[in-house]
This record gives sequence, structure tokens and C-alpha cells, in this order.
Amino acid sequence: MDPDDLDGGTPDTHRPSDQDSSPANGTATRTVGKPGRHASLVRLLTELSAERDRRGEPALAFLGQGYRLLEQNSDSGTLGTQYLTMVEASPYGICVHQRGKVVFVNSATMRFVGAKVSTEIIGMHITDLVDEGSQDALLARIGSLASPGSFSEPTEMTLRTLQGRSVEVESQAVLTTWEGKPAYQVIMRDLTTQKAAEAGLRFQAALVGHASDAIIATSPDGLVTSWNPAAEAVYGHDLDQVIGVPVAEVVGAPMSPREVVAAGGVVQATHYSADGTALAVRVSAAEMFDGYVLLCADETAQRRAEAEFATVVETLDEGVLLVGPGGRIELANSAAHRIAGVPPGSLVGLESRTLRLHDEHGVPVPVDDLPSARVRRSGKVETGRVVQVRRRDGAHRWLSLTSGPLMAPGQSVPSVLTSFADITDRRAISERLAYEATHDPLTRLANRTLALNHLRRTIADPVRTTTVMFIDLDKFKIINDSLGHTVGDQVLRIIGDRLRAAAPSDLVGRLGGDEFLVITTGYTEAAEVRALADHLQRRLAESLTVHGRELHINTSIGIVIAEPGDRRTADELLEDADLAMYQAKTFGPGRYAFYAPIMRKRVRDRFALEQDLRNAVAEGLVETVYQPVVDLRTGRTVAVKAKSCWNHPVRGPIDPAELAELADDGDLLTVIGAEVLAKAACEISRWRADHGVHCNVNVSLSVRQLGDPTLLQVVQTTLEGAGLGPQDLSLDVDETALKDAADAVDALRKTGVRVTAERFGAGYSSLAQLCGLDLNVIEIDRSFVADLGRSSDAEPIVAGIMAMAHAVDLVVVAEGVETARQLEVLHELGCDWAKGPLVAPPGRVEDLKSAYEHVVR
Repeated sequence: MDPDDLDGGTPDTHRPSDQDSSPANGTATRTVGKPGRHASLVRLLTELSAERDRRGEPALAFLGQGYRLLEQNSDSGTLGTQYLTMVEASPYGICVHQRGKVVFVNSATMRFVGAKVSTEIIGMHITDLVDEGSQDALLARIGSLASPGSFSEPTEMTLRTLQGRSVEVESQAVLTTWEGKPAYQVIMRDLTTQKAAEAGLRFQAALVGHASDAIIATSPDGLVTSWNPAAEAVYGHDLDQVIGVPVAEVVGAPMSPREVVAAGGVVQATHYSADGTALAVRVSAAEMFDGYVLLCADETAQRRAEAEFATVVETLDEGVLLVGPGGRIELANSAAHRIAGVPPGSLVGLESRTLRLHDEHGVPVPVDDLPSARVRRSGKVETGRVVQVRRRDGAHRWLSLTSGPLMAPGQSVPSVLTSFADITDRRAISERLAYEATHDPLTRLANRTLALNHLRRTIADPVRTTTVMFIDLDKFKIINDSLGHTVGDQVLRIIGDRLRAAAPSDLVGRLGGDEFLVITTGYTEAAEVRALADHLQRRLAESLTVHGRELHINTSIGIVIAEPGDRRTADELLEDADLAMYQAKTFGPGRYAFYAPIMRKRVRDRFALEQDLRNAVAEGLVETVYQPVVDLRTGRTVAVKAKSCWNHPVRGPIDPAELAELADDGDLLTVIGAEVLAKAACEISRWRADHGVHCNVNVSLSVRQLGDPTLLQVVQTTLEGAGLGPQDLSLDVDETALKDAADAVDALRKTGVRVTAERFGAGYSSLAQLCGLDLNVIEIDRSFVADLGRSSDAEPIVAGIMAMAHAVDLVVVAEGVETARQLEVLHELGCDWAKGPLVAPPGRVEDLKSAYEHVVR
């Protein structure tokens, strides 16, 4: 139904509000009295309205019906004026519309829709002031009013203000008359405050219903009046079981809300759930107008977690400290007291700055650099900081610290949680491992790694001169092979100790085997370096005794000097020093040499020659030749010395002495020696049988062969296979090896084999030292024979050697006779045997017949 069709006509006049000062369209204006003038009437009507509300009668309709009084008594004006005064003072919005047009509004209505004067609303269609969603319901309510005075039920409706906002109201329509014609009066009550209050109540109810803590409301005497779902979950009682029950009974413990409030509003308590489970509860209480409200926070899990945490912390091997915002220690576990070496409980309450920590260099850590200060400053976690603590008992312990901030609720300055592990033992192991990684385990000297690192640092110095000395022990392999590695290791230790004592301010290292190193920056002149080399060699050459054996060690030293700015690396300097050492060895035992660039070519040539020899041995190109040994009294051959011979494809014939040196350096001497022994025994045995002659077979033994535990078996098998007796074989051993191979020599002599001391005098041995060995022959070194007839000192030395040898029934043979004068002097001195180019050159076995029949004149 359209409101325009309700009374068959449209009013041609409207009633202005009291803000209008003149007629709007020529009609007379009714005067409205002041609102305060009839205050008693307003109060009366308001009270009547309230009374009707209590009786369930529509109060808004009462006001609407009153408007009919205004129409019925409009002539007298008294009652109408009073009613209008009451309408203007009413908090309810009152609006009259006729044929759909607004013809009257009171002040409350203007306030509802945001109008300043009534003329902003008068004449508007009523639906312009109603939200679209409320319009259908409005028209339905109006259409239901059939007779004057009838009214609709109060209904919520949404108004639209002139500014476009929404206002929630409760409205009731009354069919009435306006100036004698049908009209509708609408009475509206603003629901904004009520809606807000209802929303607040719903929000509070939702909070209470969904809160995780138990919320309990009680009467003033402690009876439960409200019980939220969380309370049901915490205590295990349903709502209908607890309403009206004393709160102490449902929480399973004494509980007086009044006493909690009096105690400050918060207490810690132990409650019990319906199944008897103990609950750790924090109770907060507040007084309400009709009783008390209790907030019971179940902290059972938290307390359990705290207890478990405390147990875990207490059982940790790591120390744990909690330093509060004020700098005092608030927590310290047993491990912290144990590591610090203080009685239990003595750390709590101390100022953290009183703890004395030292850094890795032993310097005290400043107060502002302590873990608590650093973490508060940075706000970040610090891990792996290593410090040292000095305990009261005098022990020093190394600690690894981890510190981090801990901000509790309400704190503006964080606490600092520090955990620390005692790494003293681990650090000692680490230091030992680091030491072992950089030091030789046998001599405790610097190893190659440490030596090279030190060398890199020294050559990087722009002002200091660096000297590198590469030291090798001469003939050390003889000691290892003949006396065993136990003796050899002890010799290396003694040499290391002597080097350390002789060069205390320099780096002394062992590179491996019998190779040592001295790195010094204390010398700038070559003469000073020579003096140091002489000093080292003298000190190392002093006799030493190991397992009852007196030994003499000579050393070869290679020297390289690096001036500031030298572009060679540490590895290159070490290599050059090694080359110089090999050069020194070519001069003989106990020598030193300074590096020169030409040495690189010599070493390359030497290496190439060694490789060629290795290939020649594999291909069977190394031959065996025989040099006769002649009795100087009869001129006849008494023995033949088997030697290796190699004809190099480029260099030609290689001297047997050089071949032996090459083979020794390349570890081929044992292989070649075994082949020579087997071949010589067979060929000489066959030659003797073929020609009906008798002479001994002389074969040199290498150092490694002397140390071979199968040597005796090899010798016996060789003799048996060749058909020779032990007395037919003479094994020639270098004099320097004999001193350290007494056991092997003694074992050989017991088989009946003859033993010759080769190169006697080259090793500076005394005959007295060799007397303890069961020898047959001594061979004077060619260096002494070469000087016969040229040096006045040589003849007495050779004469003395022969005199002493003959005194102990030893046969003397001269090596390397090259001149007639040498042969003449040897005759005069009474030398027994001789060999050399002048006596008879070496040759193949088929050449021995003529040599055997040759008589030296």
C-alpha cells in the first residue's frame, strides 16, 4: 500500500517547529510553549509511559494516542499546547506524515536524522528517511493500521541521516489525524546506546566463553553465580553442577574471594579438579557491584615445565648463569659452581662484574666487555667466546661461552643467559694435536709443515737475510740396516738435541729420515754462515754411544742464502738447499756447499743417469768384470775382485766406483750386489776348473746386504750351487760399515767365509777398533796409495797401517796402484797384495788366464 492513498487527500499545510519565526505559506502558526513551562506534565507523561512499559503496554503508542488529544482540543489550545511542550521535550523522536509526506517532526527526530531545522525534513517523503532494507517492513506496518488510534507493534528500523549515515531505532506507528485528515504518527527510540551496550555484553560474553582461563563469578558470600567453559575444562564440573555452590567446594581448596581481594587481588594456590588432580593456579580476584569475579589461570603445565627445566639445567654438565637486568646473578646451576670452584649457592646474588675472566692471552677482560655487558649492548646472541677463569684453588680453566638476551614481560632491560663448557681438557688435546701436526714425533723438532711456514714468514721480511741449512747424515743407512731402526732412532734423537743446543735461537727441524733443517736470520755474511756450518759439523761429529756402541756421525750440509727481495718461494729455497747438500756429498763425507744455479743441471743429469741405470739393470745391461789381486812377493794372482761394469749409451763406460754410488743412491745396490755374487761364484768356479788354477773370489757387500737377515742363507746357497768352499770366497765390506755390522761380520766368519775391510782409512777408523772383528784382510784406501811417491806424509801412514796389520796377522792389500813409483814404495814397505790399473786392469772372465800367469816385476 502506498501511504499517499491512506486518506484521499494531501494536506495543504504543515505545522512548523518552534524554530520557525513566521508563517511558511500564509497559514496561522500555533504557538508552542517553552519546554520547561510544563515540566510537571512531561514528568507525569513520562512516568505513565514507564508504568505502561512495566505492565507490558506499548509506551510509544501512549504518546501517539496523546496526539489525538491535541486534535480533539485544538480549539481551547491549553491541552494541545501542553502536549506539544511535552513532545518537544521527549527523548523519543516523533514524526507525523500524511500521504507519505512529512508534516511534523520534533527536536529528537531532527537529532536522529542530522537536521538543524525542521524545514530540512518537512515535505520529504517518509521513505527518504528510511534505509532501503527497512522500507518494506515500514509499509507493511502502516498498511496494518485500519482505524484511528490503532497502533503497530514496536519494531527495529534503520534510519538514513541527511549525511548518509545509519541510525538504529525502535519505531511504532499510530493511525491518527492531522488537521482533520488521516495521518500517521511515528514514535522512535534511539537504539544506538542500547545496541552498543548489547554488543559490549556480547563481546564480554564471547570473551568469557572463549577465554582459556577459568572465570568464576560469585555472590558476596562466595556462591558461584557464573562458570565459563574454561572453568568446566579446568575443574571438570559442569555449569549446572556448580551454580549456587560455594566456590571453595568446586575448586577443591579453601577459597574466599573477599580474602583474595584483601591480599592484593592475586594469590598462588593449589586447587583440585573433579578427579582429584592437583592444579597450580594463579587466582586474580576483583569486587563487582553484586559480588566477585575470579580469574583462575591454570599454571600446572607451566609449573611442570619450569620444574623440568630447572631439573634439566641442574643436571647439565655445562654451567648456566642468569644475570638479571641489574647485573646480579639470579640463577646458577651446580655445574656453574663446580666449574668455578666455589661452594654451591655462593654465586647467586653476586654482581656479575665481580667475576674475573681473562682472555686467551691472559689479559683480564674489562667490565664493559663481560658477556652480560656485550649482549645488553648488542641485543644479539654471542657464541663460542673462549675465556680463562682462575679459580680460588689456583687452577686455570678454559671456558667456551654462549650468551643471549632474555626479555621477561614488563622488563625494559634484558636479562642475560650464559652457558659455558669447561674445555680445558679439550683445549689441551687440541693444542697437543696442533703440536703433533707441526712437530716431528721422534725428535720433537719442527716438521716440514712448520719449517716451511716459518720460512715463508722470514723471507717475507723486507730487511732480514734468511739462511737455510739442509743437513743430511752421511752413511746413516748403514746404521739403520746393520744396527736396526731402534739404534737409528736413538741416533736421530741425539742429533736433534745437539742441533737444538748448537742453534738455540734458530728454527731447527727434521724433514724426515736423516734430513734436518736449520733456518736462521742472524747472519748476513757468507763467512758468518761458514763459521756456523763448521760449528754444527764439529758438534754433530762428536762421538756418541747408543746401546753400548760408540758411533761417529758425519754430516753433509747444503746452504742457501736469501737476501731481502729474493723472489724464490719457501719450497724453492728448500729445494735449492737440498741440491747444495747433494753437491757437498760429492766432495766426500763431512762437507758443506753453498747453492749455485749450476747445481740444478748436475742434479738433473744425476737423476737421469740413475733412471738409465735402473733401466739397464732391468734389461740385463750391467755386466760383471774381474780385476786380479796380485801377491807382490810372487807376482801371481791370488784373487779376483768381481765388479759391476756398465757401458752407458751416451757417456760410455761408467767407472765401477761411480756405478756403485749411483746404485746406492737409487736403492739398486742390493739387487746388483746379489747378481754379482751369484754370477761371480759360478763363473770363477767354472774358470778355475777349466784352467786348473786356484784363486779366491772377492765380492763387495752393500750396507743393505749386511742388514739382510737372509744373507747367510744366500751365501751358503750360492757357494753350494757354484761348488766353492767358504774359504774360496772373500766378502769385502766398507770400513765404515764394519764398525756398525759386527754381528753380521761375526756370523759370516763363523761360516768360514773370509772378510776384507775395504777402503781402510777413508772412514777415519782406527785399527784398534777393527781388532775386535774377525777379519782376514784390510785394503788401504786408494787416497793413501795415490799420495805415495808424491807426499812425504803418505809413506809413514801406509807403513804404520801395514805394521799394525801384520802385528795382528792381517793381510794388507793396496787399492788403486797406478804408477811404478807407487808399486816400488809398496814393495819397500812390505805390502802383501796389490790391485789397480798398473797391476792388472779389470776384464771379462775369459781374460783372466793371461792375468793369472802374469808376474809383476
